[in-house]
Amino acid sequence: MRPRDTRVKPRSHVSLEDVPTDGAPVVGKDKAAAIARLDGYRVRLEELQELLYAEGKHRLLVVLQAMDTAGKDSTIRHVFRGVDPLGVRVANFRAPSAQELGRDYLWRVHAHVPASGEIAIFNRSHYEDVLVPRVNGAIERAECERRYRQINDFERMLSETGTTIRKFYLHISKDEQKKRLEARRDTPTKRWKFQPGDLAVRAQWDDYRAAYEAVLSATSTRHAPWHVVPADDKLARNLIVSALLIEALEGLDMRYPEPVAGAARTPII
Repeated sequence: MRPRDTRVKPRSHVSLEDVPTDGAPVVGKDKAAAIARLDGYRVRLEELQELLYAEGKHRLLVVLQAMDTAGKDSTIRHVFRGVDPLGVRVANFRAPSAQELGRDYLWRVHAHVPASGEIAIFNRSHYEDVLVPRVNGAIERAECERRYRQINDFERMLSETGTTIRKFYLHISKDEQKKRLEARRDTPTKRWKFQPGDLAVRAQWDDYRAAYEAVLSATSTRHAPWHVVPADDKLARNLIVSALLIEALEGLDMRYPEPVAGAARTPII
């Protein structure tokens, strides 16, 4: 599997049952070599992030969505490990506050999009507003369809004003989720992450899968593509996300700005 093969084509119908969650072919038989490859990706991503920040013209928005335990936090830690935090910002969208509920659902999101020269990472995102309300019956199908259209328009506006968007659905199997939930429950240092509500959401697995399939089918566009990333294997997940972000940044054809006139001849006393 090549990283770009994970891309969801616009206007295609997504059936997650037909998409593998096992990324072992990405890692290959030599795990040490795969780890070395990831280290190389980190170095390259650090170089590109510095260039993005120095040039100050482009913006990168990274959207991470997934079922619980698929590794959104872990992906951020491992993929962006060597990147200068000065130019990277993470936004985490939880249940909306009373203030946010009093406004349109995109209001709280727009304030967190990246500035020029910046990478913004959405750990969950505006897509929560077409997932959780749909599964819990708070909005009807017609409202979902309207929101898909509004989200596409919102992302198109961001793209047309200089933001590169890459969206990743971290695709985990139900069996793997069970193992990771058990590890949270049984490991003292992870037990704080385990919440009874996790099991209630797990019981809605099929409903959430259907909701994600609808989202991926309706909102993967040329300007803001979705990638379905196999996430049962954490190393494979990190390799794929890293490679796709590097490809996106290299495609911007960035240049370091010219130095201030005469700066190279300025004496330093």
